[in-house]
Amino acid sequence: MPSDEELEKYKKADGSIDWGKYAKDQLLNNQLSDDQLSKKVVSLSKLSVFKLADELSDYVWSMVNKWEWFAKKTIGDQIVRSADSVGANIAEGYGRYFFKEYILFLYYARGSLQETWYWLEKAKKRDLITEKQYQDVKEKIDPLPLELNKVIKIVKQEAKKWKFKR
Repeated sequence: MPSDEELEKYKKADGSIDWGKYAKDQLLNNQLSDDQLSKKVVSLSKLSVFKLADELSDYVWSMVNKWEWFAKKTIGDQIVRSADSVGANIAEGYGRYFFKEYILFLYYARGSLQETWYWLEKAKKRDLITEKQYQDVKEKIDPLPLELNKVIKIVKQEAKKWKFKR
């Protein structure tokens, strides 16, 4: 259990503790590097999993944006939406403050990542992307499942800690 001094900054106007904010800060502290921790940076954009997802979606957008209309309308729309959805679900879950909801949105992000992989394979089969583009996207996708699973594990561990503190 945290000390009273540690909890002071989480007190609401009525004197109760904002446990959601406290838990979110604890989760962030587990995801940040020592350098970031020393600066007390606590922002979604600093989470490695979010940065990777954001890079993926931006790259996919720039790639698809150059396609012909029919390819954009069919596969392009799908791959952009699924790639954008990875980061969007991480962000939405991050803002939820409830462990179960956060985990659920991380699972959605993982599913969207698998969908992105499917559309990437489809784009390759239909010669919409070059081998280099395929490899570039693959390099951006490859670390994300592990990163998502790490965050899911951390959130589950935090949830267990708080479950017994009632």
